[in-house]
Amino acid sequence: MARFDRYILSQFLVLFGFFSLVLVSIYWINQAVRLFDALIGDGQTAWVFLEFTALSLPNVIRIVLPMASFAAAVYVTNRLSSESELVVMQATGFSPWRLARPALFFGLAVGIMMSIITHFLVPASMSQLRSRQDDLERNVTARLLTEGTFLHPVEGVTFYIRSIDSDGTLNDVFLSDRRNTDSPQTFTAARAYLVADHSGDDQAGAKLVMVDGLAQTLRTDSEQLFTTHFQDFTYDIGRLFGDTGARFVHIRFLSTWQLFSDPAGVQALTGSTPGQILEEAHGRFAQPLLCVAAALIGFSTLLSGGFSRFGVWRQIVLAIVLLLVVKSVEGIAADPVRRDPSMWPLLYTPPLVGFAISAVMLWQATRANRPGLFSSKFGAKGAA
Repeated sequence: MARFDRYILSQFLVLFGFFSLVLVSIYWINQAVRLFDALIGDGQTAWVFLEFTALSLPNVIRIVLPMASFAAAVYVTNRLSSESELVVMQATGFSPWRLARPALFFGLAVGIMMSIITHFLVPASMSQLRSRQDDLERNVTARLLTEGTFLHPVEGVTFYIRSIDSDGTLNDVFLSDRRNTDSPQTFTAARAYLVADHSGDDQAGAKLVMVDGLAQTLRTDSEQLFTTHFQDFTYDIGRLFGDTGARFVHIRFLSTWQLFSDPAGVQALTGSTPGQILEEAHGRFAQPLLCVAAALIGFSTLLSGGFSRFGVWRQIVLAIVLLLVVKSVEGIAADPVRRDPSMWPLLYTPPLVGFAISAVMLWQATRANRPGLFSSKFGAKGAA
């Protein structure tokens, strides 16, 4: 690789790291706020919150990589143009196609990162995230043992504990079950204990043993209230959450090899259609190509404007519009594939459109014998 290529490539990578960090932080904060409310409010620890946010990062990075590569290409090209470095290289005989080689190397590097993320990191992290979510849903202790807070583990159920002693004794327990509107029940107890039910497979079968309390049942049809004082009463906590059922499996949890080698098994496991399976499988190859196309669009569009003392803001706007066109094609191509799996080649249309746009912009930049369509009228004076 020539020294010029290494210099430009290093500029691309530095700015790419900066824009990736900024965009990932924006997306991460947006998700972290929701996770914080859901997890901490549900009685989970800060460590669980950090674990969940870390597992969600690969999917966030997958979303922002094309935008980060495009932003880095636009920023670096704009700076090279404003500082006349591109003009100097063109004066030494470098054609636009030759100048685009570092941008191509940069796009390929980002594409390799995207391939690793889409094929390996995202399926593994999403599967682990879902597994941890299932574990927390079955973790009765973490969901209920919160002092001084009215909890609503499911709709129609309210649970309250005034305090918890060091030996695990629950003081002043209140439990209201209003899921059966015909006979809502309310339990109050001076003390209670959470006891594991070893007859079950997990903690969903735990029992709440209430001591010295009162049970109230309201018959709405006759508007009668029945009360029962008890010395001890056992309540099945599993009734609060119901049957958790089989673990949900999304096609994004599965490996690329499994999606291609066993589509029938994937369809039975996830309930997805053949079109959705092919969309996910081929999309993991199309997304890295889209990163390459985004970088080339950002570079070639700004290069087509030439040098101008007024900057290349028009080319920047044009590059953004062209990228939006590519993203629109991506959205349009997905629907036919979901309906008809045989149309999976359409998933590669967005990066191909991006490559075609880049080629047109580079061809435009080579038209040195006459002013380009997007060139500034001050380009010749500025180059002189």
